[in-house]
Amino acid sequence: MAVLIYTENRDGKFTKASFESVSFGVRIAKEMNLPAVVLSLGTVDNKALQVLGKYGPDTILTLEDERFDTLDNKAYTAAISAVAADIAAKVVLFSHSNTGKAVAPRVAARMKAAYAPALTGLPVSYNPLIVRKKVMSGKAFADIGLSGEASVLTLSPNAFEVVEKPADIPVEKVNIPVDDNWFTTRVTGVQKQTGKVILTDADIVVSGGRGMKGPENWGPIEELAGLLGAATACSRPVSDEDWRPHEEHTGQTGKIIAPNLYIACGISGAIQHLAGVSSSKYIVAINTDPDAPIFEAADYGIVGDAMKVLPALVEEVKKVIQ
Repeated sequence: MAVLIYTENRDGKFTKASFESVSFGVRIAKEMNLPAVVLSLGTVDNKALQVLGKYGPDTILTLEDERFDTLDNKAYTAAISAVAADIAAKVVLFSHSNTGKAVAPRVAARMKAAYAPALTGLPVSYNPLIVRKKVMSGKAFADIGLSGEASVLTLSPNAFEVVEKPADIPVEKVNIPVDDNWFTTRVTGVQKQTGKVILTDADIVVSGGRGMKGPENWGPIEELAGLLGAATACSRPVSDEDWRPHEEHTGQTGKIIAPNLYIACGISGAIQHLAGVSSSKYIVAINTDPDAPIFEAADYGIVGDAMKVLPALVEEVKKVIQ
């Protein structure tokens, strides 16, 4: 038996969320007295694969096939389930990313395993297995007991610190037959966003709300984001008014993010918005209303007009980085 950890890569490079998942999975494996096995799908350079050994797994497996370079839910499910069966996985772990959300439930169904998404930390108990996650839009926690021979879990971003345990782990190729019938999606073209930090991957996010008063006032937000290497985001009213692209909308009905730092400018902090950003490690709020709900969630708050505070903040950041 083993703990199987799927490690997601983007263009042949592993994401921070994958390192978090490996660190988390290695800790679970240690507590369960099982080996930790990481799995990579697709075309990944051997040097990038060996980096995974820094986080303490016992085995690194790779299934190299360029068809896995594009997410195909059916193919991913079949491959990961086959590897899980081959090593008799007791736990299969994913990051709670778009890939994890799409594939983990399918793997659980294929394995007839228990399923628990978006965990916020280590299990409360291992025998029986009880895990913890946020519920009620992040207002409360629920402990979920899992039964059965195996469990499939997804880990929320920033829910577990990356822990390095450097070791020289050889990379092994998976010896399972890849069925052509697994691949049912045909990619006819790819358009990639360039020159901009991807919101769901960003460590820092600078976000604006209706308090910015109009799309013409977004200059300081974009400048601050550029200085910090951050992504830009917005609340739903802003995207609804077409002040900003809908792809920047964060919240319960938009993108769920968990950066290390979230700077909310002119955002009141409606519960729907906080549901999408409450997992951020640190939240900084700028708002004219001292009673705005955003301050209840914020680690640091500035009561003031974002239109005046942001330019001053930009100048201070310039002094630090120059």
